[in-house]
Amino acid sequence: MLLLRPNSAVNVGQLIDALWEEEPPTHAKTVLQGHVSRLRALLAEHGAEAYGVELATQGSAYVLRMPESLVDAHRFEELVGLAGVQRRPADAVRMLREALSYWQGPALTGTVHSRPLEAAAGGLEEMRLASVEALAEAYGQLGEHGRAAAVLRTEAVAHPLRESLAAALMLALARSGRQSDAIDWYHRTRRLLAEELGVDPGETLSEAYATLLRSTAPVPTPRPAADVKAPAPEGLPRAPRGFTGRGAELAALDRAVRAGDGPVCLVTGPAGVGKTAFAVHWAYERRGDFPDGRLFADLRGFSDTAEPETAAVLREFLLALGVLPQRIPETVDARGALFRSLTAGRRLLVVLDNARSSEQVRPLLPGGDHCATLVTSRDRLGGLIASDAARPVPLGHLQPAASAALLTSVLGAERVAAEPAAATRLARLCDGLPLALRVTAARLAERPQWTLDAMVGELADEQGRLALLDVEDRGVSAALRLTVQQLPESAARLFRAVGLHTGSDLDRFAAGALAGTTPGQASADLDRLAAAHLLTEAVPGRWTPHDLVRLYARHLAPQADPEGLPRLLDHYLYTGLAADAAAEPGSQPCYSLPADARRPAATREFEDRTAALDWYAAERTALEGAVAAAAALGMHDRAWRLALVQWPLMLMRIGDGWTPILEAGLASAEAIGDLDAQSRTCALLGWILHEEGRDAEALVHLEKAPGLAARAGDPISEAIAYVNFAAVLDATGEHERAGLLMLHAVDLADRTGHPSTQVLTLQHLAGHCLKAEEYEAALAHTLRAGELVAPDAVVIRASLQITLGEALAGIGRLEEAADQLERAIVAADAAGFSEGSARAAARLQRLSADR
Repeated sequence: MLLLRPNSAVNVGQLIDALWEEEPPTHAKTVLQGHVSRLRALLAEHGAEAYGVELATQGSAYVLRMPESLVDAHRFEELVGLAGVQRRPADAVRMLREALSYWQGPALTGTVHSRPLEAAAGGLEEMRLASVEALAEAYGQLGEHGRAAAVLRTEAVAHPLRESLAAALMLALARSGRQSDAIDWYHRTRRLLAEELGVDPGETLSEAYATLLRSTAPVPTPRPAADVKAPAPEGLPRAPRGFTGRGAELAALDRAVRAGDGPVCLVTGPAGVGKTAFAVHWAYERRGDFPDGRLFADLRGFSDTAEPETAAVLREFLLALGVLPQRIPETVDARGALFRSLTAGRRLLVVLDNARSSEQVRPLLPGGDHCATLVTSRDRLGGLIASDAARPVPLGHLQPAASAALLTSVLGAERVAAEPAAATRLARLCDGLPLALRVTAARLAERPQWTLDAMVGELADEQGRLALLDVEDRGVSAALRLTVQQLPESAARLFRAVGLHTGSDLDRFAAGALAGTTPGQASADLDRLAAAHLLTEAVPGRWTPHDLVRLYARHLAPQADPEGLPRLLDHYLYTGLAADAAAEPGSQPCYSLPADARRPAATREFEDRTAALDWYAAERTALEGAVAAAAALGMHDRAWRLALVQWPLMLMRIGDGWTPILEAGLASAEAIGDLDAQSRTCALLGWILHEEGRDAEALVHLEKAPGLAARAGDPISEAIAYVNFAAVLDATGEHERAGLLMLHAVDLADRTGHPSTQVLTLQHLAGHCLKAEEYEAALAHTLRAGELVAPDAVVIRASLQITLGEALAGIGRLEEAADQLERAIVAADAAGFSEGSARAAARLQRLSADR
């Protein structure tokens, strides 16, 4: 503060304001006096008096007396002032360079962030930037436009919103022969102004841009507006660097452009997939096809800032086509008419980037049959397809080879070739998304000591992956955020709710449960999310987000309705019961609903067993996740039920790794002390473990199950537990005990009068009798079970037919046995019961050999 005002008194109040950013301490003056004392001691220690420097007290103020030439800021200002009055540009360059040499970083670095100091630093910085612009101007007067551009570029990068810097840089670039870079800098600055400040370019920047465009061709002699002949403008931003792949899509775009007159081509795809780079790359590749010029407009349809007004875009186009500012009409309709008139009969390319809607695009379409319009959007823009015959060119995620090529373009072939497996894994973790791949490559480029495999390790952590794929305000999260911002509220609500989902894909019923809407509304919202490329309808009726989109949805999940996940769990409970009833008609429900279960708006209906099993298979991952989520929420009464709900599929695919989910269900049943739940889970888990060949573990659970069911007072569960226990004992050699327990199970089942349980116990008892070669008894038990089985229980009926065939064969009734086994094969195949079909075929083959 004293050096900013050498030889001037600075009062104590001013010093206190500068020293403390917040409220000063109670004894601020005492602290200040201590600082002054230490400063005087420091000056004395280094012999400051010999240089004429003295820190003196002047009333209630302090003054630093010294020759002003010792202050670098003073010398800087003096040289800048002298440079301003020089007539020779070379002298101005010399003085300005000397002035700028006094700067070794931002002014007042290391001081506190108080308003007086920041204001002073800001004033000095403003003077420095003005001197940089003056130096560039002097270089320009000497004809050294390349040096002028080099000086300006450094500062324009550091101060991207300073329009005077950008304008000067654009003109210097153009004068040094870099017209394309100059135009690219204009578009970059315009986008930043819109995104950061929400404003359009000011007069200085706009005039510089108009100068650039006019320099590409002579400005025509003014004529009546309808007769104005347009020059050939070059409005494209700089061609993308490191563009790779997309051969098939580029060819598709070529075909779309050649397919008709005045084509409108629509490049669509998810955020970060590289639509703009693709469109601009194609436009540069096909420049020869459009000799009358190329126009470009960023419509900011998915941006933090407002979209440009149609009138402003048309004005920019008309200026680029050589229309003088004073001849541009006032109204949008008139500007549009003039634009179409100027473009009629010409071969012109118009690139409309980042469009939000069809309505935004239509007024900007050129006239005539020889112009082509290339539109990019994150939305499908079906309205533009319907009204203007737009030809869609969808852009998907990159294939592994193209992803590796993109990494190579940034990191170099040697580094990628050294770790090909890691490069492939990186591409997969980046979901084949060019934006994510470029961010990853940039991070690796900044860290040459990192291996690709080390980055794989970092990205493998889902919790931190999105953060690693963001750089400053750009990256995957930022791109997806802008997409979600443009959604209707109901679709945005559903997208946030998708982050709560426990699986990889979902149907409209699960979506409705998550969002608290009807399946019909959920279906409409899912279609909207698919149109915005946030979800993909991978198979009819099921929607899937890509991995990075799923991670972003999870990031938004805390903003979703907290009741969404409990609603989803109850949806699965209700739907699971409906699926069980269709898959195993007449069987005992594997659970009763909790008292507080909320009925969903609609429950899916299943036409037959196949439909139910298909649902189980499709929802398997989601149901496993639901068990874990319910347990994490402390909703153990839901968790154990959801663990059991897939039992028909478990028995159909017995060796498919069901143990973990059943163990989780048992843990939840034990956590709430539910004896019936423990019994049911132990009985099923024991059977699965037995089928996996883990009999010792199986018997531990199976032995407990009957007692738990008895204590719970559920004779049906007790009968099922006993028969499962007995079946495994039988398989492990304890035949006598097994037979006694099976008879007890049949007795229990008969007492319940529950047909499906009676059938189950009789079926196992018949199997036991077959092993003991008691064929007459096996036949009797099987026939009795056949009288009780439900007509639509196709798998059980097929199993009984196999047992019946085996029993008949055992007592010598071979023709009847063969007939039953042939029927069993047909029935099992129809039910998708491949294990039963194979068993019947094998028994039939042995029977034929015996005959």
